[in-house]
Amino acid sequence: MANVAQWVQGARPRTLPNAIAPVLVGTGAAVGTGAVRPGYALLALVVAVAMVIGVNYANDYSDGTRGTDDDRVGPLRLVGSGVATPESVRTMAFAWLSLALLAGVLLVSLSRQWWLLGVGAVCLLGAWFYTGGKHPYGYLGLGEVAVFIFFGPVAVLGTAYVQSGPPSALSLIGAIGVGMLSCSVLVVNNLRDIESDALVGKRTLAVLLGDTDTRRLYAALIILPMVLSLVGALRSPAMLLGLLAAPVAYSPLRRVCGGIRGRELVAVLGDTAMVMLVWSLGTAVGLAMAILG
Repeated sequence: MANVAQWVQGARPRTLPNAIAPVLVGTGAAVGTGAVRPGYALLALVVAVAMVIGVNYANDYSDGTRGTDDDRVGPLRLVGSGVATPESVRTMAFAWLSLALLAGVLLVSLSRQWWLLGVGAVCLLGAWFYTGGKHPYGYLGLGEVAVFIFFGPVAVLGTAYVQSGPPSALSLIGAIGVGMLSCSVLVVNNLRDIESDALVGKRTLAVLLGDTDTRRLYAALIILPMVLSLVGALRSPAMLLGLLAAPVAYSPLRRVCGGIRGRELVAVLGDTAMVMLVWSLGTAVGLAMAILG
């Protein structure tokens, strides 16, 4: 039976910035309109965090039962390592996804944006079928596409919309940037596992692209949000605050482009998440200042 520390590891806390970043940027946009609703922002954060933890446990269950996680370099896999039964991990996944559902329904009922129930249903299906089901799309090189959509435009613009109505063009820049940086976290994760995934037939985008092009993709996903900050600055100089992430991005970029492999990429995962957080915080402040101005 897994202990508390192992369950925490299984939740993969290094991926939680993927949940925090879009809520930061979406709320920053709402603050600028003067219509920010802190309670709604908190509910959006609960939805996002519960979704990330739920999908992490769901991936652990699905990959573990397929045997994909039998030989992994990264964080502890509960099922693959044998410290927890598949049934207990599946139950944990359903519990967290249910929390996301409950918080989402409450948020929709308070904001009265009923159409978002459909968006939420698609998000839940996307969370489970990423590695679950007979034909998981994460095994077909589509994981990055889903991460971009769900943690970029959907999460950022959804957070802004329930608080302040239709988002601005600058909010869209923030949503695209967060989506790219969320993808970069997944890309470095899949780069680390490229050899083991190929051996078990898990055709991630990294497996399909190969080592060299995956590293180039990672670099593009880190650099392009900085370019978006410059583009946003054409409308409002406050958007340049996103460039505070540039110094933070230097080390992981240098290491990935320098060819590090295996366990060395585990640390890069956390560094990449930090790049996303810093860029998102700077952009959130920039959005608030830009729209207020």
